[in-house]
Amino acid sequence: DPDMPFVPSVPEDQFILVEEGDPAVIPCRTSDPDAQVTLVNSLDKSVYALYDTKQGFIGNFPAGSYTCKTMVKGVEFKSDEFLIYIIRATSQLPVEIEALKTVYKTGETIVVTCVVFDNEVVNLQWNYPGKVKEKGLIKLDDIKVPSQKLVYTLTIPEASVKDTGDYECTARHATKEVKENKKVVITVHDKGFVHLEPQFSPLEAVNLHEVKNFVVDVQ
Repeated sequence: DPDMPFVPSVPEDQFILVEEGDPAVIPCRTSDPDAQVTLVNSLDKSVYALYDTKQGFIGNFPAGSYTCKTMVKGVEFKSDEFLIYIIRATSQLPVEIEALKTVYKTGETIVVTCVVFDNEVVNLQWNYPGKVKEKGLIKLDDIKVPSQKLVYTLTIPEASVKDTGDYECTARHATKEVKENKKVVITVHDKGFVHLEPQFSPLEAVNLHEVKNFVVDVQ
């Protein structure tokens, strides 16, 4: 089709996520397999890469914007713009779950954090007692410095005894069949209590003028 030398692309094809070090495909395909196609970057400078008429340009490209050009009967045509994003993703999926405390009273706010290291794009799911009622609030912080980590924070306001149970986060790699899950057990009591553990016997003897410490652990 001389009026449509580039096969129209769907919006999903225009955003290309590629892991560090992996080759990418910029899918500007032509309706004429013999067309001469040039790839240019955002500065309109030519980029040299292998061209496959059924796939597009293949190569290791820096992050940025790319456009394809071709000539039909002396008229220049441009493809849609393609945006390449480089993501950091390791083959392993290091995950840690953290809870400031694991015992709460009714009415307090439960906070549990799940941290994914060295990976920028993962799918993370929470499982917890109040999930069916969508009681939890989930926040994501993407931290780049000094190292890459995704911090998912689950907050349960106004906790009740029914919120007692397993709090589990499951992280799945966006491009590989890798997953990792971590769990912490949270207990919510109807009201607070004090637990004493004396570190001495019921009967203790002390010499005259002797100084003796009586230690009690309090929880």
